[in-house]
Amino acid sequence: MTLAPPAPYPDAFAPLLLPDGLRLSPEQFGSVCSANPQAVLELTAEGHLVHIAPTGGETGARNSRLLLRLLAWADSVGGWQVFDSSTGFLLLDGSVRSPDDSIVGLERWRALTPEQRRGFPPFCPDLLVELSSPSDDSARGLTALRQKMAAYRANGAGLGWLLIPEQQAVEIWSSEASGEPLRLEGDTTLDADERFPGLRLELAEIWEV
Repeated sequence: MTLAPPAPYPDAFAPLLLPDGLRLSPEQFGSVCSANPQAVLELTAEGHLVHIAPTGGETGARNSRLLLRLLAWADSVGGWQVFDSSTGFLLLDGSVRSPDDSIVGLERWRALTPEQRRGFPPFCPDLLVELSSPSDDSARGLTALRQKMAAYRANGAGLGWLLIPEQQAVEIWSSEASGEPLRLEGDTTLDADERFPGLRLELAEIWEV
């Protein structure tokens, strides 16, 4: 497969055109990402590309606040590495997914080779967060995100939080439970379990962005 080099500005932001039925290996997907640095892409377990549109301002502001809170917690307790939404993880099923925010145990991170660190880390995060958007017919909509959350859990995630600002609700996807996630509505705080001691989100500051 031959990939054209990325176009210079302003054409760098032209839509990414994909042929129907295209299937890629994780290695080919990495080449596509390198050739299209302006695009936000994921790879499904079936080898299909998912093109994710940039977030709106509210979602971006919420995610920035979330990242700061996770970093503050990780720095205070030690032993954890925090990643932002631009990080892709190579999961056991062959997909490459990019949670909005994620946390990985430092021992797991340090056990990787330098090459693995530079590429898509070959594991599922220990904890991950996804933020939904108002539209349900996109890669950031609830239907698609619930499918991703189920896939994260199937691929070894310890804990997943799906935040739904429009409903001021949270779905908790835990490896310790199967089936439907636990749904919280109207809660002002969100506490992680004992695997992540002391981790708490103040939901009001997320909803009020």
